[in-house]
Amino acid sequence: MDAKFELLSKLSHAFGPTGCEYEVKDIIKEEIEGLADEIYTDRLGNLIAVVRGKGEGRLMLAAHTDEVGFMITNIDDDGTLRIDAVGIDPRVMCGRQVVVGNDPRNGAKEKTRVYGIVGSKPIHLQGGDEGSRANKIEDLYIDIGATDRGDAEKYVQPGDYGTFVTEFKELAGGLIMGKAIDDRFGCAVMVETIKWLRSEKVTPPCDVYFAFTVREENGLSGARVAAFEINPTKAIVLEATAVADIAEVPDSMRVAELGKGGAISLMDRATIYSTELVNHAFEVAKKYGIKCQPKRYVSGGTDAGVIHRTREGVPTLGISAPCRYIHSATSVFHRDDYDSVCQLVRHLITE
Repeated sequence: MDAKFELLSKLSHAFGPTGCEYEVKDIIKEEIEGLADEIYTDRLGNLIAVVRGKGEGRLMLAAHTDEVGFMITNIDDDGTLRIDAVGIDPRVMCGRQVVVGNDPRNGAKEKTRVYGIVGSKPIHLQGGDEGSRANKIEDLYIDIGATDRGDAEKYVQPGDYGTFVTEFKELAGGLIMGKAIDDRFGCAVMVETIKWLRSEKVTPPCDVYFAFTVREENGLSGARVAAFEINPTKAIVLEATAVADIAEVPDSMRVAELGKGGAISLMDRATIYSTELVNHAFEVAKKYGIKCQPKRYVSGGTDAGVIHRTREGVPTLGISAPCRYIHSATSVFHRDDYDSVCQLVRHLITE
C-alpha cells in the first residue's frame, strides 16, 4: 500500500458511527495540528480548521466524519443486543463482524470497544414468508458472546453505537477496499489539502474553512450548524457516491465510473448545484489535465443540501469519489480517483 493511503487507511479503520465521531476527529486533529491558522470544535462537534488567505470572502470545504452504523436499543435476557439502524440498510448486515462501544466525551463512563456478529433467526427455523423476504432491523441482533444480560451490561449499554469491522486493503485493477470510504475519502482529501497549502507555502486568495462535519448520515445537522457559523461566500462539498458501474445496470442508471475522476454533481435530491461553479470545475480540470466526470444520475443528498441554503444562500459545488457498495460493510474505490480529486481541489482553491 502506498504511503499516500496511510491516512485514509487509518481513518477507514477508525470508529465513527453517526453521533460518536470522536476517534475520527482525534486522528484528523493530530494530522493538522500546527498547520492551520486556527482549529476549533463547535458546540455540535464539528471540527473546523482555518487557513487564512489574502483577500475577501470565505470558502468552505466540507466532508463528514461519521459513517453508517447502528445504535443499541435493548439488551435481551440472553445477552444479545437489539439495535436500530443509523443510516444503514439492514439487508447488508446479517453475518457481518461488528464493533460496538461509546466514548466518555459522549457521556459514557469509559471508552469501550467490543466485537460481535450480527445474527438473525436460523434459516431452518424460519416460517411463513421469513425465508423469502429480506431481514428487517427488528429481525437482527448482535452476539458479543455474553452469557446473559448482566454479563453484556459489563461491556455495553443501550445508547452505545456500532459499526462494521473491515480491513483496508488493495484489490486488483487499481481498486482499494475499506470501511467508511463515505466520507473518510473526503476527510483525507481535506487533510492532504491543508498539508499541501503549507508545504508549498501557498496563500489562498481568501480564507478557507475546512469543516469536518458530524451527523451527516442522520439529517445533515452538523453541516447546518457549521455553515451558519462560518457564513461562507462559496462552498465545496467532498463526498463519496454510489456508482452502479456493474453488469446488468443500464447506462442511464449508472451514476459514475471508477477510475475516471471525481464525480461533479449537477443536481441531487437536496440540491441544485451552482452552474457557475460546475462549469468552472470542468474548465479547471481540462486546463490542468485532471480526470473528472459528471454525476449522471440524480439521487441521494449531501451536506450541500443545508449548506447552500444557509443565511442568504451559498453557491455550492459537489465533488464525489466514485464508490461501489456504498453504505455497506465494504466500499471500493479507484486509487487514481483519490489523486484526481486532490489535484482538482488544490487548483479550485488557488484559482
